[in-house]
Amino acid sequence: QVQLLESGGGLVQAGGSLRLSCAASGSIFNINAMGWYRQAPGKERELVATITNGGRTNSPDSMKGRFTISRDNAKNTVYLQMNSLKPEDTAVYYCNAAIIDKTTPWARDYWGQGTQVTVSS
Repeated sequence: QVQLLESGGGLVQAGGSLRLSCAASGSIFNINAMGWYRQAPGKERELVATITNGGRTNSPDSMKGRFTISRDNAKNTVYLQMNSLKPEDTAVYYCNAAIIDKTTPWARDYWGQGTQVTVSS
């Protein structure tokens, strides 16, 4: 059984920073891409950034510059550094990972439970 556990969310003033963490645990054989998505109230879930196990990152142009994704493969952990936060960044942030567990020879998609980020003006 595989789990993703996020941490680091909270309340921050506009212009501030937060660092989210997401640790994968359980019966893991290998982790391919990991990423962060977010969902604001009344909106669809959107991509923030992804990172391969080789460190190649991808993110929409709207997320570039203020958000930085990184990972520690030894710890099965992905991070999201968020700087210069704006009220419109308020959302639930979800961790995602494509994981091959020890019982299945192909990667499956896993999601964390989400962590709330609230940016006050």
